[in-house]
Amino acid sequence: MAAVTASLALFLLLLGFAGGDAPSREVWCVAKNNAEDAGLQSAVQWACGAGGADCGPIQDGGPCYDPSNVQNTASYAFNDYFRKHAISEDNCNFGNNAAITSLNPSYGNCKLPSSSLANNGSFSGSESSTGFMPGENTSGCGEVFMRFCPFIIATHFLFIVSVPRIVFG
Repeated sequence: MAAVTASLALFLLLLGFAGGDAPSREVWCVAKNNAEDAGLQSAVQWACGAGGADCGPIQDGGPCYDPSNVQNTASYAFNDYFRKHAISEDNCNFGNNAAITSLNPSYGNCKLPSSSLANNGSFSGSESSTGFMPGENTSGCGEVFMRFCPFIIATHFLFIVSVPRIVFG
């Protein structure tokens, strides 16, 4: 009985670490360096339109207005969309024109706010999403698996520790 109690305590401790408050780092959703301008412009139009990103700062007179640099313009729109929706890799894709980075893309007077990424790899931010750019995969299977992975590992460990002690006394 003591072995089962000790195993249960260890299980709860591991579960606490898996779901605990991990230190975080700042991340941004930015345009990929190798993305075509036409693809970026199309993705910006979607993000600023149907996607609901606040694109005021990249309009004429805004602090991030730079009509000569599609990369910077797209990065601002992508990052704003990314921050307002479920913070996930799926929401930083834009037709494979964007990626998540830990390098601050802010420049001059244009400051792009960051999102938080826990060191365990999970994103923190808003849980609601209005959808993805047309043609994007919305399955989310990887996110669901990662939520249950610590539980599966802890349960497996509990089973391995408990069964021999119960069977062999």
